[in-house]
Amino acid sequence: MKNIKKKSKQRRMVLTVLLVIIFALPIWVYWGNISIQTTQISINSEKIPESFKGFKIVQVSDLHNTEFGQNQSKLLRKVGDASPNIIVVTGDLIDSNNIDVEKAMDFITGAVRIAPVYYVTGNHEARTDKYVKLEEEMTRAGVIILKDKVITLGHDGDFIQLLGLDDPDFTMKGDTHGESAVMIDTKLKSMQIGNGQYTILLSHRPELFDVYVSNRMDLILSGHAHGGQIRLPFIGGLVAPNQGFFPTYSEGVYEKKQTKMVVSRGLGNSIIPVRINNRPELVVITLASQQN
Repeated sequence: MKNIKKKSKQRRMVLTVLLVIIFALPIWVYWGNISIQTTQISINSEKIPESFKGFKIVQVSDLHNTEFGQNQSKLLRKVGDASPNIIVVTGDLIDSNNIDVEKAMDFITGAVRIAPVYYVTGNHEARTDKYVKLEEEMTRAGVIILKDKVITLGHDGDFIQLLGLDDPDFTMKGDTHGESAVMIDTKLKSMQIGNGQYTILLSHRPELFDVYVSNRMDLILSGHAHGGQIRLPFIGGLVAPNQGFFPTYSEGVYEKKQTKMVVSRGLGNSIIPVRINNRPELVVITLASQQN
């Protein structure tokens, strides 16, 4: 009789635990798709001028028309809390499967009130003719769109270079990795980069890291990989566009030779409509000089 009661109690405990998991799991997944995580990253280099020490860059990537509060209020509050010197958008502000220019402009309109905004395209902008309207509205709002372009940023008498690449899909629809690599390499070699200044490249595609390294970029800010969509403990991201399963570059900081690359997990979703163990991310990069 005692054994029967003991087994019955154990079954109830197991059932209770299972019910808690069943009810808690959807809540956890839902929270993990609406709760923005701010990631702080410090980038050190002897090439960074002393006056740029403490210079803050907020990186927004892969919004995909996701809405964070009315008129993007929650996202904009996070951006403002970081007190950035500049804001950079590294592609896929819109989603070609569900285009909403108004939602994209809700963010842009608020962002330009916080700090200067610099923008490069992603593959989703390349997939829709509505991007033309978005580009016109962003330009009117004061966004600086870097289409295969180099500009100089000045701060207290010192200068660094900011570069931006248009997404390969604007030129080569359905391109292969090799074709993209050749095209991006050609573009970088044709741009006026030099003078020994610290270079920051905005490019949507992290899988082209080796091309950026070979062109001696100092820092790349990228997205596209969505953090691997589903992050597995001790393994990392499960799948990413143009990288397939178990992507090499899914989130965080990567370093090779003189080059560092920051890959944002991004904020929204696209073909796969949900993130698991992979919260939306706002990246705050702080530059740190190593000059004597």
